[in-house]
Amino acid sequence: MLLTTSHVNAEDFIRFDINKQRADKALIAFAQKVNQTIIFSFDLTKQHQANSLKGYYPITFGLKKLLHGSGLVAVVNNSGQLSIQVDSHNKRYITMKNKSLHAALVPILLGAASQTVLAQQTVQVQEEEIEKIAIVGSRVAGRSVEDLPVPVDILTAEALANTGQTEVGRMLQAIAPSFNFSSSSISDGTDALRPATLRGLGPDQTLVLINGRRRHQASLIHLNTSVGRGTAGTDMNAIPAASIKRIEVLRDGAAAQYGSDAIAGVINIVLNDASEGGKVALSYGEYSEGDGETTNVDISKGFSLGDKGFLNTTLNFRNRGFTDRSGLHGSCQFSGCTDLANGDLLLGDPREATATRSTFRIGDADSSQFALIINTGYDLGDGELYGFLTYSKRENESAAFFRHNNNAGGNAQLQDGEATILAGFLPKINTDIKDISYNLGYQTEFSDGSTLDFSYTYGKNNIDYVTSDTINSSFANALRYTSSLTADEIRAAIPRQASAYGLELSLQTLNLDYTQDFDLFSFAMGTEIRTDEFKVTAGDEYSYRDYDTNEDGSSKYPDDRSAGTQGFGGTAPMQEVDESRDVISFYLDAETEIIDDLIISGAVRYDDYQGFGDSTNFKLAANWSVTEWIALRGAISTGFRAPSMQQLYTDNISTQFQTDPNNPNGDQIAVQVGTFRNDSNLAKAIGIPELKEEEATNFSLGTIIHITDEINLTIDWYSIDIDDRIVLSNSLGQGLSPALDAALIASGAGAGQFFLNGADTETRGIDIIATWNTELMGGDFSLTAAANFTETDVVNIYTPADSALGSIEPSDVFSKQAVSIIEEWQPQDRISLNGFYTIGDISINLAFNRYGEYTITDGGTQTYGAEVLTDFRINYQVTEQLSFNLGGNNIFDVYPDKNTIGNSRSGTIVDADGNVIVSSPGVFTYSRRSAPFGFNGAFYYAGAEFKF
Repeated sequence: MLLTTSHVNAEDFIRFDINKQRADKALIAFAQKVNQTIIFSFDLTKQHQANSLKGYYPITFGLKKLLHGSGLVAVVNNSGQLSIQVDSHNKRYITMKNKSLHAALVPILLGAASQTVLAQQTVQVQEEEIEKIAIVGSRVAGRSVEDLPVPVDILTAEALANTGQTEVGRMLQAIAPSFNFSSSSISDGTDALRPATLRGLGPDQTLVLINGRRRHQASLIHLNTSVGRGTAGTDMNAIPAASIKRIEVLRDGAAAQYGSDAIAGVINIVLNDASEGGKVALSYGEYSEGDGETTNVDISKGFSLGDKGFLNTTLNFRNRGFTDRSGLHGSCQFSGCTDLANGDLLLGDPREATATRSTFRIGDADSSQFALIINTGYDLGDGELYGFLTYSKRENESAAFFRHNNNAGGNAQLQDGEATILAGFLPKINTDIKDISYNLGYQTEFSDGSTLDFSYTYGKNNIDYVTSDTINSSFANALRYTSSLTADEIRAAIPRQASAYGLELSLQTLNLDYTQDFDLFSFAMGTEIRTDEFKVTAGDEYSYRDYDTNEDGSSKYPDDRSAGTQGFGGTAPMQEVDESRDVISFYLDAETEIIDDLIISGAVRYDDYQGFGDSTNFKLAANWSVTEWIALRGAISTGFRAPSMQQLYTDNISTQFQTDPNNPNGDQIAVQVGTFRNDSNLAKAIGIPELKEEEATNFSLGTIIHITDEINLTIDWYSIDIDDRIVLSNSLGQGLSPALDAALIASGAGAGQFFLNGADTETRGIDIIATWNTELMGGDFSLTAAANFTETDVVNIYTPADSALGSIEPSDVFSKQAVSIIEEWQPQDRISLNGFYTIGDISINLAFNRYGEYTITDGGTQTYGAEVLTDFRINYQVTEQLSFNLGGNNIFDVYPDKNTIGNSRSGTIVDADGNVIVSSPGVFTYSRRSAPFGFNGAFYYAGAEFKF
């Protein structure tokens, strides 16, 4: 049988989905998929059984895996023609070579028989569209992962699903050790939109792409004390996993190729492009504590647009209940407690004995998301018209600090001497996140093989905050003194909810890219025109106003209560923002194989930013196949990250709970902290300079080792030096500088913080990945071991000399905690071992993830020990269409070490007879600041999938 179609490169990675079946049928399916000519005898091959082949494989390795143990082998003649023959023990290996590709091994028979073509009949198989992977890291089409001079991970949809996670951020964390997705709690918007980091750097130092196009950031900037403080990243969970074909993770600096933000690397999300078929998937799970109930529904369908195009769409609904791992409220909630000499508190108010002690909610936020993804392409003229649409809407609810009865500032006393809310209240932060992007482009190929690609991409992220179950304490205080209402009437009349403010960040890009392959090298050039826009809209007056303070700052009444809604205050009209900037970029990129097995690539990029000026960056990289079994790769590059729009223009006042400097071991205290933009009158008054870009230098050196046909090993060392890193200062109170004191008094804030180019850092690390693919006990088995070791050091902190901060010690502007967030709050090592086994209709995934030590400074300093989490998933294919799965993440219910620092509401309360009412080390059983794998415990789930 002669199966003939157009030729593709031997090492192109192609997605196979071939079931175990008779060899002749399997070979037909294989040839149709790869568009490669294969010659074989129908009568011969129908007597043999081929293996299943599912996943991404190069052609040669895939064919070998398909025929392994079948009694058949693939043979290559002198002209490169593939044929199938009976296996023999007397065999050797020859090398298939392609001009731009690594060696690929194919078994061939010795002797004259190797030149014999066993063709009994000839049929023409209909040509199918080839599936080439155009991966990040190279502008050359068809380049394989192993050819690249920098490491790129290809994470398939199957690998993502096998994690058992429902969030893309958690999926990436489970299978890519260099990626972190830290959790925190009571950290305002960060509870709803977690920081995603690569190689231990900041969320804004990784560039995210969709189908190769720059993705917009989230409008949120992490202002609270968490991983990524002072940065703005990308919402990784806005794209549902069901819409993703694969994710490519480029683990190397790539600013010279892709522009700002790509200091740590690039994450490219590739959307589904199937033109037929679809699926409906449903899963449900919850934590062993009985909370965090999660329901996930996916509906996907591919449509053909005649014989020239496709349209693939995905609908996703995900609902997750909140989790709560808070400790008991051990301090007094009512006045009158007596401090006993032994450290206990004697209750005074009898209500203390019956007050609820579960007052906080510390864990994952309640979350509900709907998403729609469309990806399409259509052959038009000599090219393709393409585009995508992504939309998601996510509603979250998280909790703030509990305001008890005795909190006079936040829960004002009324005429009857009682608090406004008698039993206290727990403010809720409701976050409505809307995210939309769309892309339209056209790519055409000319007769000389060159290509031209023109596209427009728009993206926008909106976050609207509403604070509920709250009060404006100053409003209640004003009613007390100015109205004739009784205390109970005030309680009934006071609003309990208000819109705090809205954030919006949008990005528009125009891209023009040209590529040309010459005999000696490949060349690419292009330009990008971009517009960033950032908006902040004011909230309701009730959310921000101070009702008991005069315009000059003096108090109207005998006592002064806290302004704005408790838990999450609003933004006033004077703090609204509507700013934009334009960016224009040009790049040149070239790649050549100067001698056999040595690929060298280079890139240079020029970016001109409205505001701070221009930046030129370069990259030089190489990949050398030393032997058929060993290759070396390395790169050197410069990079940059422009100040984000949020860093440039964020200007608000919020309540932050911080360690009391006068009582480091006591309860955290509320501080009104103003974050002032660098071009504000206040910042100018004290000489704060405008921000400039971060500058980076990246080095990497690695090796690829083919230990056997089935075992591969990659090792990559990297070095990343960043100068002028943009950091958020401490909350600077009065007494440090006369100029700062005057500015703070004028602003009405108790403390102020600023964005500054104020630190230089050095990051050193190593990535190790080993894979083994084999047959085991009649099934297919793959094992992946991966590890990342990273250490970041802040080598210098500094303040602007010509400012009010110049006379302040840098260690007072950037505290030990601020340095610790950069250096120590993420694990310095991550190790994973993942095994996947398929036999018949059953597939099993077992994974071990080790999270290394990390250290948190929060008043005191605590090192949290390394932990190993175990994930298990089993899938049963009932029919070709229907499958069921069940499993668990962290099945042995592992938690991080219990928290011993930065706690709150701790204490022991006794009654007059010495009976203990409550005794608690505090409400933060686990650190709320950083938890690399969270602190929810074991999660169990079950699901079903129907393909059509």
